[in-house]
Amino acid sequence: MNNSVPIIQHIPDFLDYCEIDRGLATRTQENYHQYLKVFVQWLRNTKKESLLPHQLTTKDVSNYRIYLARTYKDPQHNEPLQRITQHYYLVALRALLNYFAKKDIDALSASQVELPKDSREKSVKFLDLHQLRTLLETPNTQTIQGLRDRTIMETLFSTGLRISELVALNREQIHFKDKEGLEIHITGKGRTVRTIYFSPRALEWIKRYLNKRDDIDEALFINHRFKNADSLRLSARSVEYALKRHSTRAGLPIRVTPHTLRHSYATDLLTNGADLRTVQEFLGHKNIATTQIYTHVTNKRLKEIHKKFHGGNTLD
Repeated sequence: MNNSVPIIQHIPDFLDYCEIDRGLATRTQENYHQYLKVFVQWLRNTKKESLLPHQLTTKDVSNYRIYLARTYKDPQHNEPLQRITQHYYLVALRALLNYFAKKDIDALSASQVELPKDSREKSVKFLDLHQLRTLLETPNTQTIQGLRDRTIMETLFSTGLRISELVALNREQIHFKDKEGLEIHITGKGRTVRTIYFSPRALEWIKRYLNKRDDIDEALFINHRFKNADSLRLSARSVEYALKRHSTRAGLPIRVTPHTLRHSYATDLLTNGADLRTVQEFLGHKNIATTQIYTHVTNKRLKEIHKKFHGGNTLD
């Protein structure tokens, strides 16, 4: 029966599968939804809205790629999609085809959807300790919003949390009994449980911030402007905006995002001797290949180790 249902009608079930069966992050689900809307738009534009899964061909995929590259415009900037952005749209289509395979629905193999290569050099943006110190000292901690923002930055750098994980934290998870710091278990991306660690420094800022709070909201970080809302929990977008504002005021050479501080956290660990597998655990990466983006650190360390310990460097 599923083989006789048009591709368009499968998409709501696919999105439910992403949420319930795969446990994907809310942001990932939203992105898949938005990207597949464009695929549906292309199907309708080409009079293929009734196309069944097994009727989708490599020629269709090729035409869709041409549409993304030459016709479709980025709705935010009204410009052609960059190659890396085209990549994301095609990843969503591949995910849909993998869903068909999982559900035994006859369809094109996901491997038949080639992804455009990003010609840009891949690099990780991170802050060195001097830049980080400048950023941390930028918020006015005499105000509750400034104190909150400083505490958020201290927490991100101490724990390496993703933004979604940060805003989901609750007050009840934090206690100040151990002078050596705090470790708690969180459920992160893909519903994977991992341990994160708060330094005594980060905990001290959290304590200062909570002592200034006069509300009873359960969220660790809240919006202090809209106190009549049912939930005061700070949104990811608000955190991103605050970091952008503070990094601009600090005069930093890069735009700082929550992920920049996550990169800075990982870079700092590797620079100070942590191995890649350990950092993988700290970051909650399922695959070590994801952690290997930090080759800017590991390559430098390997070179220094080779120079220091390899006997060939001291031969006459």
